[in-house]
Amino acid sequence: MFVGSYTLRLDEKGRLALPVRFRDQVADGMVIKKGQERCIYGLTMGRVAEQSAAAAQMAPADTAEARMRARMSFGSMVEVEPDKTGRITIPANLRQYAHLDRDVVVVGVDTRFEIWDQATWDTYVEEQEAAFAAMESEGMPTLS
Repeated sequence: MFVGSYTLRLDEKGRLALPVRFRDQVADGMVIKKGQERCIYGLTMGRVAEQSAAAAQMAPADTAEARMRARMSFGSMVEVEPDKTGRITIPANLRQYAHLDRDVVVVGVDTRFEIWDQATWDTYVEEQEAAFAAMESEGMPTLS
C-alpha cells in the first residue's frame, strides 16, 4: 500500500529518488504512465496485471471508449526499474505531460502513487479542500 506525501526534486536528467517507504514495493519493477489531472501514476507490475485482467472482463471490449481507455492507459506505460539508490528516470514525454520541472510531490494513493508538479499539486489541494471538508465522511469506509 502506498501512503503519504513527499516533497522531492527531479535532477537535471529527469531522475527522481522514490520515497524510501515505496522502494521495497517496486523493487521487482514497475511502470509509470499518464495519470488523470496531469499527474503520473506509478504502479507495481502486479497492479498492472490486475488492471489488464479487469480490462479484459469489461464488456463490451470493442467499443470506441474501451479502445481509447486501453490506448491512453497501456499505451503511455513505461517500464522502469529503480537503480541501487531508488531512483527512476521519468521520460521527457511524461515530464512534459505532467509539467514536471524540478519540484515535485509524490503522493501515495493506496494501490498506486502519483507524481505531481509541486505547484499543480498545491493548487489541486487548495481547490479540493472545501469539498473534502464538506463530505459527510472522509470517504473511507468506517470499521466498527
